[in-house]
Amino acid sequence: MVVILEGHCRVTRIREGEPSINGTLSIWSPIGRATGASKISLRTMEFARGLSPGYRNQECDEVSYVLQGTATVYIDGYQYVVQPETGIYLKPGAILTVDNLGPEPFVLISSQCPEPRTPAEMLPPVTSPRESETSPPPKAPIVRLADRKAEKTEDRRYRVLIDDEVESKQVTQFVGSIPHGRAPDHFHPYEEVLVVLSGEGLMRAGEKDAPIAVGSCIYLPEAQTHCVENTGEDELRVLGVFYPAGSPGEKYNA
Repeated sequence: MVVILEGHCRVTRIREGEPSINGTLSIWSPIGRATGASKISLRTMEFARGLSPGYRNQECDEVSYVLQGTATVYIDGYQYVVQPETGIYLKPGAILTVDNLGPEPFVLISSQCPEPRTPAEMLPPVTSPRESETSPPPKAPIVRLADRKAEKTEDRRYRVLIDDEVESKQVTQFVGSIPHGRAPDHFHPYEEVLVVLSGEGLMRAGEKDAPIAVGSCIYLPEAQTHCVENTGEDELRVLGVFYPAGSPGEKYNA
């Protein structure tokens, strides 16, 4: 179900609509240019058991978050074992291949900034470095949430996963924790997408609101006044990605 709030703020689910399927890879695209976003996108990439096709990122920054499962991922042929609560950065032109040996699907939440206007290129699996790559990259494009420092803004906490420390110059990825209650309405100087990882609440924009729970995803246009309210007793945790890059603690009260 899709709910449209003030300013084209959009609340939907991470598996909204029919997926596109290529081999072991299924992709849902609930947020992007086709749904009214200006530049940012949000996609759910689900890899069944086995070796996926090679997925070539287009000319954009792409950040992903491991939502479920453990797998070996190859980025331009370099091998990494990843598990939930891990951020992955794909530089422009990078090729991602996933080898899922587990019993459950391996699920990534992916955002491209700015979203390309042409579909990603699918290739045969790439499990060894390309000829042009003669040595491993200077920084692994993989970041574990547990390794990142917690920061605080007012009564909310967040950990930044992907930023310019991991080569990304255009986009920031973070996980935030919201206690019970409602913060003042505010806005940000960037376009943003959110995914609810745990808890429940309300997404408020203007005079309208929509319920949110695990698996909800939200699109916030640049400078859109909003508030995420935690209506449950437990902490509300969200994955956030915004473009252009900056600090999750930067906001302006309405």
